[in-house]
Amino acid sequence: MGGTLSRAIFREYDIRGIAGKDLTEEVASAVGGAYAAFLAEKRVKGPVAVGRDNRPSGEKLHAALVASLLSSGIDVVDIGIVPTPLAYWSQHKLGVVGGIQITGSHNPPAYNGFKLGLGKTSIYGTDIQHLYDLAVAGRFPRGKGSLRHEDVIEGYIDDIAARVGKLPAKMKVIFDCGNGAGSLVVPRLFPKLGLKARCMFCESDGTFPNHHPDPTLPENLQALIAAVNKDKADIGIAFDGDADRIGVVDDRGDIIWGDYLLIVYARDALARTGRGQSIVFDVKASQALPEAVEKAGGIPVMWKTGHSLMEKKMHETRAPVGGEMSGHMFFSEGFYGFDDALYGAARLLRILADSGKSIRELLADVPRFVSTPEIRVDCPDDRKFGIVEKAITYFSGRHQVNTVDGVRVLFGDGWGLIRASNTQPVLVMRFEARSSEQLARIQSEMEGWLRTQGMVV
Repeated sequence: MGGTLSRAIFREYDIRGIAGKDLTEEVASAVGGAYAAFLAEKRVKGPVAVGRDNRPSGEKLHAALVASLLSSGIDVVDIGIVPTPLAYWSQHKLGVVGGIQITGSHNPPAYNGFKLGLGKTSIYGTDIQHLYDLAVAGRFPRGKGSLRHEDVIEGYIDDIAARVGKLPAKMKVIFDCGNGAGSLVVPRLFPKLGLKARCMFCESDGTFPNHHPDPTLPENLQALIAAVNKDKADIGIAFDGDADRIGVVDDRGDIIWGDYLLIVYARDALARTGRGQSIVFDVKASQALPEAVEKAGGIPVMWKTGHSLMEKKMHETRAPVGGEMSGHMFFSEGFYGFDDALYGAARLLRILADSGKSIRELLADVPRFVSTPEIRVDCPDDRKFGIVEKAITYFSGRHQVNTVDGVRVLFGDGWGLIRASNTQPVLVMRFEARSSEQLARIQSEMEGWLRTQGMVV
């Protein structure tokens, strides 16, 4: 299999590539066999949940993966087309020993991938690299597994409804599913919570005909912003393609980025469950976040980007909530610990309903630094980590740096970040300062250095 299986698609916390090129039915079959061999190595026996998002390329990948698992002696519980959080939920609720979700997540339509789980957690890091080795070796268990189908959407909705309770129907909320897999849940979930909401682009279509479902990019939120302003809504909430990332627009049409959204969740959790707890966030977050966490009595913990890595750190620190700038929000208190934008939306609306305030009002006391959104610079996968290492060497000789994930360069009244994406051939940058002049200086210095490495910024 080595000749047709690219190691490059076996990334830090998932397997991801271009469908039909990097990800073929043959690759899906090899992943199924490797996963079966992985379970055998660990002496784990039992059924595995398999789901997929609504991208058209997922159909053949799903068929090949399931066939491979069955021929390797693995019993499969097929949960059908579902958002990724429902695949994680299935690992907790269906009595399975693991799970595989076929999803391209927030990536362009040509992409697809596999998120793999063992027990109730994700497989990542060296274990994913080991799966590559097992796939190339091709020594898979043989057997005859059984297949059954399970509709998990209704059970998932009932679970969230029981946890969140009825919301005031008078809240004026607009949802934008971007035609992603969240379309299969949102129109059914929120009426169950008693909410009458408007839903945009809630027809499931994995070609994403209206806009690309990635709420980290402002251009993908323009339709939602326009709708919030036109309808004078209280809030707008968007989801990415597989509904594990949340995007939020306030009642004035301003974007609430993930770091400020996490402040709302953190304050709520700390107020209800006690001070002195850790709140985990990634290196792209505004300085406003750790400052707000400390004021609320929490312990800010900056960590690496990536859902598997965040989950593990939250477990280690027993954090009630955690989150990423990208809109991945994790809830251990009151939920299962994984990232779930659907539950996150319901929980946010519960917080707003209980407070009687808008999200803008809840964040009115939080300082607004001058910052950029995430800036993505194209960079080949075989170069991006090397450039980050050079950046660490260069900037650590001139400034104080944090190297927990890439290099976050501290400039006194601001900071700049360069890190390698684990999901795409790009470098991710972000800059923040207390003034636009300082921001321009920081951005100019760091982008100038990147240009010396041949990057087009």
